[in-house]
Amino acid sequence: MRSATTGPALRLAGLTKAFGGRRVVDHIELEVPSGSFFGLVGPNGAGKTTSLSMAVGLLRPDGGRAEIFGADVWADAARAKKLIGVLPDGLAMPERLTGRELLRFTGLLRGMDRAEVERRAGELLQTLGLVAAERTLVMEYSTGMRKKIGLAAALLHAPKLLVLDEPLEAVDPVSAATIKAILRRFVRAGGTVVLSSHVMAVVEQLCDRVAVIDSGRVVAAGSLVEVRAGLSLEERFVSLVGGQSPLTEGLAWLAS
Repeated sequence: MRSATTGPALRLAGLTKAFGGRRVVDHIELEVPSGSFFGLVGPNGAGKTTSLSMAVGLLRPDGGRAEIFGADVWADAARAKKLIGVLPDGLAMPERLTGRELLRFTGLLRGMDRAEVERRAGELLQTLGLVAAERTLVMEYSTGMRKKIGLAAALLHAPKLLVLDEPLEAVDPVSAATIKAILRRFVRAGGTVVLSSHVMAVVEQLCDRVAVIDSGRVVAAGSLVEVRAGLSLEERFVSLVGGQSPLTEGLAWLAS
């Protein structure tokens, strides 16, 4: 059981980012309670990945603050990054390391004891079904395998907060079930997960709290029940972001 931590696991206050004069994150305000399984959803281009990248220190914001258990991600980066494990979307990895070498490198880079790194790496490779590929170069991994080794690297140092961008994309159903079980166990043990996904069914299945982002701002946030407001999450999402109604006319030529 992780030691109790007061305050939110993640707090974004006025976070802002623009590219080429276009503001993609617009003074975003968000709090993720400690011990929650938090889902982040939004249409393509809504600013989810940019927000998460700033939240974990991968991208410097134009304005605002990001705090992890009260530690400022930019002003107190060393303390903040000890508390988090991150799986970004499109994670770049050392391509010429094997799976086990990648975990060993990650652990030693974090200052972990070598024997403990080897023990944890072995357990993670076994649990995630990567033992057969532990001596295979990462450059030869499939997209799903890269997701799994990236998750293993994020978990290796036993963080208090996991921030995962599309962790189940391109992962086979058996591996996906294993990953879901690991994440649920992590939260039960006192950890916090922030999961970004386009798959509403996954968010509904896993998350107890959710935020909807559109045009760089939070348009709804709270418990899953509160945000759904009596609808399915997909229906509520479409109503919030102004999506089109399901197609009922046109494209008649497809039926010819």
